[in-house]
Amino acid sequence: MRFAILFTKVADEHLTKLEQDTSKKKIFKAVCKTLAFMEVNLRHPSLQTHKFHTLSGSQGQEVFESYAQQHTPGAYRIFWYYGPAKSQITIVAIVPHPNIKK
Repeated sequence: MRFAILFTKVADEHLTKLEQDTSKKKIFKAVCKTLAFMEVNLRHPSLQTHKFHTLSGSQGQEVFESYAQQHTPGAYRIFWYYGPAKSQITIVAIVPHPNIKK
């Protein structure tokens, strides 16, 4: 199943900042690759997707964490939830782990 990816305003700002920061070119590339995997296979092994228990969506949705990087200090993570419609996921944040605030 393919998923359409939507971004919250905050997540869109995170992605834009990564794209514009030339020192984070490798991180931006890793995030884009992860988003491409998420479009087609949320169970791809490299994503290591799992429920993130301390955060919920704007309407109480379960939030999940997928890895954009691994084995790196401050590795970037993508936080997301299913919806608002079928075959859609909403990206909540794209941040270095564990820099997520409710």
